[in-house]
Amino acid sequence: MPCLLKEWFSHVPTSNLPVNRKLQRNQLLQVKMSVSNHENRKSRSSSGSMNIQLFHKASHADSLLTHLNLLRKRRVFTDVVLQAGHRAFPCHRAVLASCSRYFEAMFSGGLKESRDAEVNFHDSLHPEVLELLLDYAYSARIIINEENAESLLEAGDMLQFHDIRDASAEFLEKNLHPSNCLGMMLLSDAHQCERLYELSWRMCLANFASLFRTEDFLRLPKEKVQELIFSEELEVEDESLVYEAVIDWVKADVERRMVDLPELLRCVRLALLPESYLLKNVASEELVMSHKVGREIVEDAVRCRMRILQNDGVVTGFCARPRKVSQALLLLGGQTFMCDKVYMIDHKTKEITPKTDIPSPRKECSACAIGCKVYVTGGRGSENGASKDVWVYDTLHDEWSKAAPMLVARFGHGSAELDHILYVVGGHTSLAGSFPASPSVSLKQVEQYDPQTNKWTLVAPLREGVSNAAVVGAKNKLFAFGGTSVNREKFPKVQCFDPCQNRWSVPAVCPQLWRYTAAAVVGNHVVVIGGDTEFSASSAYRFNSETYQWSKFGDVTAKRISCHAVASGNRLYVVGGYFGAQRSPGNICLPRTEDSRQFDQQCCLECGCVSPLAALGMLQGGGLGGALGGGGGRG
Repeated sequence: MPCLLKEWFSHVPTSNLPVNRKLQRNQLLQVKMSVSNHENRKSRSSSGSMNIQLFHKASHADSLLTHLNLLRKRRVFTDVVLQAGHRAFPCHRAVLASCSRYFEAMFSGGLKESRDAEVNFHDSLHPEVLELLLDYAYSARIIINEENAESLLEAGDMLQFHDIRDASAEFLEKNLHPSNCLGMMLLSDAHQCERLYELSWRMCLANFASLFRTEDFLRLPKEKVQELIFSEELEVEDESLVYEAVIDWVKADVERRMVDLPELLRCVRLALLPESYLLKNVASEELVMSHKVGREIVEDAVRCRMRILQNDGVVTGFCARPRKVSQALLLLGGQTFMCDKVYMIDHKTKEITPKTDIPSPRKECSACAIGCKVYVTGGRGSENGASKDVWVYDTLHDEWSKAAPMLVARFGHGSAELDHILYVVGGHTSLAGSFPASPSVSLKQVEQYDPQTNKWTLVAPLREGVSNAAVVGAKNKLFAFGGTSVNREKFPKVQCFDPCQNRWSVPAVCPQLWRYTAAAVVGNHVVVIGGDTEFSASSAYRFNSETYQWSKFGDVTAKRISCHAVASGNRLYVVGGYFGAQRSPGNICLPRTEDSRQFDQQCCLECGCVSPLAALGMLQGGGLGGALGGGGGRG
């Protein structure tokens, strides 16, 4: 190339060239000199080894996107216009294709749109949603909120902005609630969001009793209704609820749905219903008995029921098969004695059996359930020192594993779950240099654990350090009731943590001085039970987590310090504890009815561990169906 340039220039007289040609000739001469200089420099530095420097500007990608966005807004170099509704959005094909395989396929294939200057989505895409997606394509940023999350998920899936689809699904996961889980189940199923579907599906199964009368349930397609009521993991205390759900769903659109009635009735375990209910409610239902197949299904169920009542052999029909789900309590830990086992209590059979061994025996730990896993945090081991260890029990696979250790070693603390995040609150740690290990003053430190990243993070500290407080999560907030203060006195207040603001507040005063209490969430209320005084040990109060108001709830049958509690549906279970020299053998008390404020004793713990309770939860078909109550492993 330099030789050709030299030969060409030697035959061109510069005096005969016009001015613009002279400029071009000068530019070509500069190219020639640049190439020649580069070759000379290479030869000078070729000494067998060459020094190399890699330059990387971290902000280059951001700068590039920022400038591309400016060009888009000025309509410079734009080569396609996206239409949605009555709005037009000029864009660059290269940017769209880089962000979306949908646009990449559209512009690179032989489709008509690959040549068109406009792509019109008509009414299939809202212009505001398209604008958000385009802003993300040119800035890598987007704001997802309750108003746009579902639309962004749908549009992200449609246009194959998969990052947006997944981010929207994650946002919806954190805002999943029984009031929206049916809709989320359908949405996630339609757009292949597996985790959101799994979470919403489980919530539908767990809250079926409160969902089947809602408009969302009555609008479900037949296939989803059938899948729900057929599931072995459907959580209902009474099979009559399943039957009523089928009848209500059919009656919501009788003309179209009557044909589906027999298929749905076959999914109901009719033979598990009381004989009186079968005869008075089912056999007298005109909708069922007017259908030939429906009559046959009911007659078969009545025969099965009679055989069950008469003990006439083994009844193996589907209509008589109990669902796999049986509610049970998991018990572990203690305060006075080391405990090395987790116990399971089935409240239907009144049986208590060892479930699994704890890998590292401990006392004064805390436990909390997230999904189907139990997280056992901290505590004191055989040498009495505070522990940072976190052990995880997978109830589905009956396996233990170790998670990342806490940032602060602690015991006598509380733990609770909010939005699939684990929080540990307060407690004690061991004083440095003391032997045997002595407890510190009550801690203010609060930390959170994300199971997805396996990382702990410190959050805002308590307003007042406490240990032995009752800790629960309710209405997207964390509550710590009472406890022992840094002055080793009873702390008389409620402390509330708002994770959105990362701030603790004191919204209410406790009706009495509390520590070593139990708390559990029932609906909008937190029920607080027990304490370490003559009066508080048998009392139960109800705290409204929205208005922060207290009301008296009733009395338990036995005075209790360091008991624990958990709620399942509208039933509250109180376990273990002691009062004075009398230690409870693990008695379990619960309200006699859903609305009752009186408590009955149900069963006793038949094991050597006198004070076994650090945490408990409702075990559903091998998995934990509800968050374990907070509160450290108090016996």
